[in-house]
Amino acid sequence: MAELRSGAIPLFRFAGVDVFLHWSWFAVAAFEISDRTGRYRGLAWNVAEYLALFLIVLMHEYGHALACRQVGGTANRIVLWPLGGVAYVSPPQRPGATLWSIAAGPLVNVALLPILFAIVRMTRIAGLPATMPDLFALLRSLYFMNLGLLLFNLLPIYPLDGGQIFRSLLWYVLGRARSLMAATVLGFAGVVGLIALAVWLGEIWFGVLSAFILLNCWQGLRHALALSRIAKLPRREGYACPSCRVAPPTGAIWRCSNCTNTFDTFESQAVCPLCRTQFFITACFDCGAAHPFTQWAVPRDSMAEALRA
Repeated sequence: MAELRSGAIPLFRFAGVDVFLHWSWFAVAAFEISDRTGRYRGLAWNVAEYLALFLIVLMHEYGHALACRQVGGTANRIVLWPLGGVAYVSPPQRPGATLWSIAAGPLVNVALLPILFAIVRMTRIAGLPATMPDLFALLRSLYFMNLGLLLFNLLPIYPLDGGQIFRSLLWYVLGRARSLMAATVLGFAGVVGLIALAVWLGEIWFGVLSAFILLNCWQGLRHALALSRIAKLPRREGYACPSCRVAPPTGAIWRCSNCTNTFDTFESQAVCPLCRTQFFITACFDCGAAHPFTQWAVPRDSMAEALRA
């Protein structure tokens, strides 16, 4: 997903995940809350509805984060912003692990559906629409907001959850690079539809959302092309990722963080040939894990197994 870390305000830390709120949330919240006047008899109910919406979003993002950790991935940051939330998850680069990390978010909304429906049903039977109409309207609104978030997120448009689930399923058949390529191409088509809908409805937020999706589709396409190029490279003997046991590709595909020079870290023994910066940690292009360079060397009798992986 596109980066939202700049301008994020820390809120709290729960279950090992730091939750942040983007500064733009306050400006949009003020506009949205004031625009909702007339739905309730007091402004406090408008505020409660908007905060409850983001509580549902936060639960959705925690679904992603906790599922990612369950499969051995990294997930330690969630950012809430006007268009929802972003969980920064890094699951192991396997289709099953990625699929579970993504699908867990919508499953939270699925689990909330019967709970919210039962609450609305029981409060209706208890006469709440007549005795406490604002509270009943809030509970009813929560049900439909949760349902709307679920249906929208399941659209097969990358990088929405539906698009990433579609990509994960294709991964089993097409592989890592081509599945991402197919998902982003479908995402571009979805952006065209969202832009048309934004123009038809005159909704500025659909336009902003379309721009965000378009940016992520472009980033996804570039990543897919890079993965395709890396997949075609020959593999280096004598080394293997400590996590996935795959031999690293050969070629100048590592970038120096000091001088931006690209080089083959295994050829230069993790030293940038241009500025002589030493890199003690090396990232794997296949699984995304990072390990000390000294752990990549494999015994001679294990080389053949690493190259076959």
